[in-house]
Amino acid sequence: MLKRLKSVSMMLFLMGASTGAAYAVSNPGTDDVKITQQSGTCTGVVVDATGETVIGASVVVKGTTNGTITGIDGDFSLNNVKKGDIIQISFVGYQTVEIPWNGQPLNVTLQDDTQTLQEVVVTALGVKREKKALGYAMQEVKGDALLNARETNLANALTGKVSGVQIIRSSNGPGGSSKIQLRGSNSVTGLNQPLIVVDGVPMDNFLAQQEGASKDIFNPGQDMGNGLSDINPEDIESMSVLKGASAAALYGSRAGNGVILITTKSGKESKGLGITISGSVSAETIFMKPEMQKSFGQGYDGAFNNEETRSWGEEIAGQEITKWDGSRSKMAYYDNIDNYFRTGTNLTESIAFSQQYGKTGIYASVNRMDDHSKIPGADISRTNMMLRGTSTFGKDDRWTLDAKVQYILSDAKNRPVNGDGSNFLTMYKFPVSLDIRDFSAATDENGDMLWFGTSSARNPYWSQKYALSNDVRNRFLLNGSLKYKFTDWLNAEIKAGSDMYYTEETNKLYGGSPTSKTGSYAFSEKKFFENNFSFLISANKDNIFGNWGGAASFGGNLMERKSTGIRSDSGELVVKNLFSLNNGKNKPTVNDSYSHKKMNSLYGTAQINYNGWLFLDGTFRNDWTSTLSKNNRSFFYPSVSASWVISDMINKHGKGMPEWFTYAKARISYAEVGNDMDPYQLYNTYSIGSDPNGNKTTTISGTLYNTDVKNELISSWEAGAEIRFFNNRLGLDFTWYKSNAKNQLLDLPMNSLSGYTGRKINAGNIQNSGVEIMLNATPVQSNDFNWDLQFNFSTNKNKILELADGVEKYQLGPNLDNMRVYAVVGGNYGEIWGSKFARVEDESSPYYGQLITTKEGRPTAKSGDIEKIGDQQATCLLGLTNTFSYKGWTLSFLVDARIGGEIFSATNHTMQKSGTAKITAPGGKRENIIVEGVYMDDNGNYTPNTTPITQQQYWEAVTTSSGNLGIGEANLYDATNVRLRNLSLNYTFPKSMLAKTPFQQVKLGVSCNNVWMISSHMRGVDPESVFATYTNATGFEAYSAPTSRTFLFNVTLGF
Repeated sequence: MLKRLKSVSMMLFLMGASTGAAYAVSNPGTDDVKITQQSGTCTGVVVDATGETVIGASVVVKGTTNGTITGIDGDFSLNNVKKGDIIQISFVGYQTVEIPWNGQPLNVTLQDDTQTLQEVVVTALGVKREKKALGYAMQEVKGDALLNARETNLANALTGKVSGVQIIRSSNGPGGSSKIQLRGSNSVTGLNQPLIVVDGVPMDNFLAQQEGASKDIFNPGQDMGNGLSDINPEDIESMSVLKGASAAALYGSRAGNGVILITTKSGKESKGLGITISGSVSAETIFMKPEMQKSFGQGYDGAFNNEETRSWGEEIAGQEITKWDGSRSKMAYYDNIDNYFRTGTNLTESIAFSQQYGKTGIYASVNRMDDHSKIPGADISRTNMMLRGTSTFGKDDRWTLDAKVQYILSDAKNRPVNGDGSNFLTMYKFPVSLDIRDFSAATDENGDMLWFGTSSARNPYWSQKYALSNDVRNRFLLNGSLKYKFTDWLNAEIKAGSDMYYTEETNKLYGGSPTSKTGSYAFSEKKFFENNFSFLISANKDNIFGNWGGAASFGGNLMERKSTGIRSDSGELVVKNLFSLNNGKNKPTVNDSYSHKKMNSLYGTAQINYNGWLFLDGTFRNDWTSTLSKNNRSFFYPSVSASWVISDMINKHGKGMPEWFTYAKARISYAEVGNDMDPYQLYNTYSIGSDPNGNKTTTISGTLYNTDVKNELISSWEAGAEIRFFNNRLGLDFTWYKSNAKNQLLDLPMNSLSGYTGRKINAGNIQNSGVEIMLNATPVQSNDFNWDLQFNFSTNKNKILELADGVEKYQLGPNLDNMRVYAVVGGNYGEIWGSKFARVEDESSPYYGQLITTKEGRPTAKSGDIEKIGDQQATCLLGLTNTFSYKGWTLSFLVDARIGGEIFSATNHTMQKSGTAKITAPGGKRENIIVEGVYMDDNGNYTPNTTPITQQQYWEAVTTSSGNLGIGEANLYDATNVRLRNLSLNYTFPKSMLAKTPFQQVKLGVSCNNVWMISSHMRGVDPESVFATYTNATGFEAYSAPTSRTFLFNVTLGF
């Protein structure tokens, strides 16, 4: 819903009332029509799609100057109107309505004009500009669109709504992180996330892992979420996505991967009390889960064994067996995933106050979210409080003050462990003929973990009760600005802001499990703050010389960021379950961290425009960073752009555009943006530790640092066009771009005999090039019914043009057993490397390309080093949103798709190895198979394989022939997926029904997320579920939680 400047509308209304007249501008080229006295008076009320009155809307008899504007209740009265006259109602941000007058009062509903809504947008440094003046691509998403997505993590709400944006999600339960990528990856070492700026102040969008945990799947930790999830979607007015270097250049080295500008709500004049209460309740169920076989039970080699952890036993036929606990029962299949997971619930309550008192606006809100995940024992709660005040004061209203304080408290219990220690891994390997609920007691009579066989895995019920974790984060977002207007064209502003948070985490592992007899205890804390102080002097004046106008600004920023962390671990306890760091059998291990960075910046802009249709822009920024040496710490970035509004030029200097051709614009830009590095990578330092006897030791850092390294530099070209037809009912926005990120800050491997594992250098060139298309259309438009659609398309090629001399590939992310993700010269960013099936490689052989088996008929892995088997990079991303509105009803749905790219699934690998995967029992049977291939006979010749093997023999060969993850090629999947992401239905009660009630607004809604997976290829594993968002190796999935579907009901009441 459009948020109008009601104070301005009220001023216009009062001005019209005081003079006794109102005027409307006649259409260009239309002669003034002399008004003669008419006998009729046309009255009516104008509201928007939500039923809220529209104040200050223009109401005019078409083709005349006879007009008026709507009052505070949206009402109007227009004299001298004849029956049959066309009444034209318009207001900025809405589609114009024309209605013939039949002598009866008019009830008019204005629909949002999605094109007009974007005419004034928030750009870099929070400056509002006409979108037609911009020489680069940007997209703005209104707060209501984000809220309607009903996502607990704000980052996920962007999915499918903005071209060129990819949301990479983890699947680790409540509070799991999501990574945002704009136009690919520019760095092999950084996380490639955009800068998040809230009300002009940068916000830390951390991608956090459990303090002290490794990123390796065999040394698992917890996904601690991302910083953007702390923002309450109900507080957001709009979100501007600056995707290219030109759009983001004014933010300097921090904006190498784009910028997302978030504008929160401020106090606006409201009818009634200005209080809005909203609440929602949702149910979380399983949307996708790995495909399990249902026909063969616990055992090995086709025989039942009640201590076996795999499902290679006999066929399930209701036969009587002796269970793990000695009891007798009939063998049956159990859907243990459904039996273990619960129906999750999410309760969200919010109250907000928005009102304007004279020239002072107040906005305050409190939001509480309680998420009880479908994962037993995993819960998160979040309390968000915000207070914002804006005021204009002083002589001629020259002063403007804007201040905001926001507090967020997050409390998460038992976030799931990812990787090899995951409860999900235990569930996926668990024999299908055992009932997981038999272990729900968690402990036996001795207090030890209740489990079966000799497995070292943890009982999931035991883990939720006795492997406990709790992390609490207190966060403050503060900002304030003071602006002074010297003249109507010159102003100055100072601004200060701070983002600070404190996180405390405890981990309690009770004794009595195979991994710990007496238990262990760990405690960690992290403190972070970032302060920004800035100033900006701006001048903006039209018609400086005839039709020439211009604007200029100059500003600066001081940034300081500091973080500290400490983690202490008791190790194995002396006294069982006495959780104290001093109760460890050995001295507790203590690890601490410290980081401090400063950056000073100066920047400026200059804009020239001719007659409102030609715009030329230039910007510069110089950063001085504390992380580079004195000789290299200063770096400069310029940008230039041009915008040519062809339609405005023709309308002003030609014969005018055809009636069906509404708007046309071309744009082009070039920019450079830099990127520095994290602190303490110039000089080698020593770390202090202790040996097993408590003696102090020092170790030198593994990387040989280089004081001569410089900043990375991204240069970017962009060109595009915008066209609209049929009075904005059809619009197309096209963008082409190419960027090159040079002087990559790399850690190149070194021979370990040197005493170092790598050395820091500048080298490399990473290129991103692509096309983005956004299509808007209104196929149906009437007074009561409207159909709007938005289609987003983007494709990006992320190429490695060069690395360092003699270096052909660079590893992205951690070691993944015998799998790797690389950036390879001449190839794509994110190639997936692993082992392949052994095949005949002699092209002259009649068996060329066939699998090579053993003499016993089993497939084999190709010997030697791992090779490229896939590419994690998507070919294109698609999003289609349809919105249908009829009177107070609004139905909307989003279909989005990722086309192309691959992902390795460790979940499928493990289930195949354990015999639980559906594919291990095709059609519910386990008939012998003959692998189509050849083997080498005793004479060294290839001979066709004719030896049958069992399903167990085949899958064990596939999953164990090469490392712990088997033959990588066998579990590489097409990551293409198409889904109906969101479906929502809302009803807003009309004002007429609320006239005699205390309510100003009543809105009810139902929605569903993850409605339908239209197409996917991963055998029940969600292609969006990546192992870790905090690395650049996103083509790897390992033991993800089943994906959730949520059903939600929400209500909004305005007083």
